[in-house]
Amino acid sequence: MYNICLVEDEKNLNNLVKTYLEKEGYTVIQCFDGKQALEVKEKVHLWILDIMLGDEISGYDIIKRIREKDSLVPVIFTSARDQELDKIIGLEMGSDDYITKPYSPKELMLRIANIIKRVYKTDASKVVYEEYLINKDKRTVSEGKEEIKLTALEFDLLMMFLENMNKSFSRDEILNNVWGTEYFGSDRVVDDLIRRLRGKMPKLNINTIYGYGYRLS
Repeated sequence: MYNICLVEDEKNLNNLVKTYLEKEGYTVIQCFDGKQALEVKEKVHLWILDIMLGDEISGYDIIKRIREKDSLVPVIFTSARDQELDKIIGLEMGSDDYITKPYSPKELMLRIANIIKRVYKTDASKVVYEEYLINKDKRTVSEGKEEIKLTALEFDLLMMFLENMNKSFSRDEILNNVWGTEYFGSDRVVDDLIRRLRGKMPKLNINTIYGYGYRLS
């Protein structure tokens, strides 16, 4: 799961691109001016920056701040001005791509996919969620340089959620998927396992569906 910060002051375009991004499975952080962009606290895996924004803060100002903290996170500049100088300045400031308005959202999606694949070297055995890196083959979870120790049941529960993002599971379904159909006992073991997983990975957004079960979003 990759977080994309979309900084665009044209609200209709911002909402349109957000819709396309979410269809591709990305989580979108919407910003409509430079001030909002500078206040983003979430982990961002890719930025889409409009150069000319409605307030006094430009896309150039934002990328300067980004690069002070992170020299590697990819940035795509957008601009209504198709000028070679803008592209050169953007590249010199550390952008990865430049697209001129009006652009096709589908073309933007292709460029984003290519950059994500190149920068994060997508591997089918690895999953990224927030700041967690999950290796499905090695059955390991890490946050930065720290490994998070999960039991076999905790890891199986985590993978069930990650492979079914935004899908709601009843307690009985979780029992069958994690413990197996042979298990006979109280479904309250599900609540205990959820509690332990949340304790070890607090950034997991596991939603409780009261009277039913749980969902990861």
